[in-house]
This record gives sequence, C-alpha cells and structure tokens, in this order.
Amino acid sequence: MENINKKAISELADLLQAHQLKEIEYETDNTRIRVVAKGTEITTPVAAVAAPAPVQASPAAASAPVAKENQVKSPMVGVVYLSSDPNSPNFVNVGDMVGLGQTLCLIEAMKTFNPVKAEKAGKIKQILVESGTPVEFNEPLFILE
Repeated sequence: MENINKKAISELADLLQAHQLKEIEYETDNTRIRVVAKGTEITTPVAAVAAPAPVQASPAAASAPVAKENQVKSPMVGVVYLSSDPNSPNFVNVGDMVGLGQTLCLIEAMKTFNPVKAEKAGKIKQILVESGTPVEFNEPLFILE
C-alpha cells in the first residue's frame, strides 16, 4: 500500500465517530478508503435470496412505488443540511418548483460542504431526510414530480 492518505483516513474516522456511524467510505477516481467502527461486524454483500414466506409491507412501502428518475439521491456519505446555516430558510420546501442545477441541500463530508443540485426541473413532492442527519451513498433525499 503505497501513498496511503493518512489525513483522509483520520478525517473519515473522526466523521464516523462524530455521527455515530458504523462505517464510512470515500472514493475518488483512483482511491477508495473504507473505515469501519471498532466492534462492527464486517459483511460482504451476498446475492439476494427469495423470502420463503410473504413479508408484511409497511404503510410507507404500500404506497405506489416512486419512479427512480424522480428521486434525488445522495452522491456521497455525510451529513445532510437543508439550509446553509441554522438561521437560514431551507433551500427548498415541499411544493416548491425547482430548476435544473438549483441547490437542494448540502452534504458535509470530510469537513467540506458539497451542494446537491437538481438534475432536472420539477416540483418538490417529498423531502425524505431531516437536516443534520447522516446519509448514505445513493440514499434518496427528495422526490420530484
């Protein structure tokens, strides 16, 4: 392992501890760093197996499925913020019309605030996260109509 980025590992470990996460992962074009909390069981993804009996769906799951293209997903692991600071209004609210490239929220990762922008114009139908909560990579944040 040459050129280990010890600073990045340390910052990921700090983020992991500060937000009580079990694991955190950061990836660039040529580097992938994964930090797992002490005492966390490390598992390898396994192919899904069909359940032997029907599973009871929760009320939220019973609603009509949301088209994948209408979801705005987190591009990274971090902490989501719906406004630029605690005293400012949210970037968007349910019912707001948004334009292509409009900032919807910020995700803090490694002490950097990264804007999440709308990839298409639409109306905010649902906000699926609360400000200040940790989010995972590819986790749905908003639903657009």
